Amino acid sequence: METHIWPLYGLRITTPRLDLRLPDLDRLSELSALAAAGVHDEDWMPFSAAWTDASPEDRGRGTFQHLLGTVAGWTTRNWSLSLAVSCEGLVVGRQDLGATDFAVTGEAQTGSWLGRAHQGRGIGTEMRAAALHLAFEGLGARYLTSSAMTDNAPSLRVSEKLGYRPDGLAVVSVRGTARTQRRLRLDRAGWEAHRTVPVELHGLEPSLALFGV
Repeated sequence: METHIWPLYGLRITTPRLDLRLPDLDRLSELSALAAAGVHDEDWMPFSAAWTDASPEDRGRGTFQHLLGTVAGWTTRNWSLSLAVSCEGLVVGRQDLGATDFAVTGEAQTGSWLGRAHQGRGIGTEMRAAALHLAFEGLGARYLTSSAMTDNAPSLRVSEKLGYRPDGLAVVSVRGTARTQRRLRLDRAGWEAHRTVPVELHGLEPSLALFGV
């Protein structure tokens, strides 16, 4: 990809097992196939936006379109970085980091998903730790937020391990049913106290202006 035009294609975040980067078309095709193969049981919806309620073909196509849309719609005031997560050379999921008016608030939020075959291996914790390192160490964030349904124990455990604290509840409509969502917040002190995953940033400096930093 043309990193001199869009330097975010030169950004990489690495951990002992993982490589996170804005996907080129080949990786994006792998990510789309992973989404098509399934992310969760059909009778349970962990997301507030029920994007997985679609045929495998439409899930894959929607993943492809959504990620390209984050690049096309990027502004320094409102941005969303959607990174393909690879483990041992295989794309296993997606890790997002987004913000509005980050230069003013210093606050960003995370979101993620893993293919079903790759869940339960600690990858979710490791890839979130990578996103937190980018935000706090690379971009100078003050706070990170996240949210999960109150019955989404795996996501809540990841947040707890990384130092997030409860930040209130919200009631959202999902599949026409009221669901309760737990909001979570992490400050710099909490992040530093719970850091256990070694993370390295590569090629960030050319992209800093795009984040409004």
